[in-house]
Amino acid sequence: MSSRPVADLIAAARPGGLGAFNVITIEHAESIAAAAEAAKCPVLLQISQNTVHYHGGRLAPIALACLRIAADSSADIAVHLDHATSFELIRSAVDLGIGSVMYDGSTLDYTENVAATADIVRWCHEREVFVEAELGEVGGKDGAHAPGVRTDPDEAVEFVATTGVDALAVAVGSSHAMQTRTAELDNDLIARLSAKVPVPLVLHGSSGVPDAGLRAAVAHGMTKINIATRLNVLATEAIRTVLADSPTIADPRRYLAPARDAIRAEVEHLLHVLAE
Repeated sequence: MSSRPVADLIAAARPGGLGAFNVITIEHAESIAAAAEAAKCPVLLQISQNTVHYHGGRLAPIALACLRIAADSSADIAVHLDHATSFELIRSAVDLGIGSVMYDGSTLDYTENVAATADIVRWCHEREVFVEAELGEVGGKDGAHAPGVRTDPDEAVEFVATTGVDALAVAVGSSHAMQTRTAELDNDLIARLSAKVPVPLVLHGSSGVPDAGLRAAVAHGMTKINIATRLNVLATEAIRTVLADSPTIADPRRYLAPARDAIRAEVEHLLHVLAE
């Protein structure tokens, strides 16, 4: 059922949020798909530019695996390219059959971000590809809480109108790569953005947001919820436990299977949180 457009998955998830989970290994993708089937919720399998680098700069192997897992699943699943900063990577994703991409020009100044994003949107829309962009920088833990990096609602309206993007990642207090769930979101800002911006809002850095914060973010207007680090933390904890209990294990299936189970359980839990 992976052929459904991302816009349809967003609509299917409402009034809840659409869970978008990052894939690093095939175990991630298998776990996320299994959780979506159990929860009966739509999901996105996301492949980041950093993951492409991890796989030797080759998108095709992990992308084709995700596309096949999505196609074979009974759940509504689509595959999304996350945090791409180059047109070449976006073109590669589209050529492989990925129908949703994020162009990340957030580190550029506003004028450069608008121009680059608009070019990407024009090219993608000619091929019926959904495009997400970012305004305001959801950076590391310190940067995301510094003055001036959060998304301005009026600027966001102008950005969407000028670029034609289909979804907008906004900076509202979350931070990438947080291993503790202590982030406090600016729900008033989320509500103001939701009231003004005519496209779905995307929350990056959601691993650092506790369940109650995720529910509040969705209630205030956040639509797509990106989660990566949380899954990696739990998978690594599971692997450490197995190896500590059985230090002579050499077969990776013996420790990757518990990691896969940990990811599946957390994704299923989070899907229920986002659907509440």
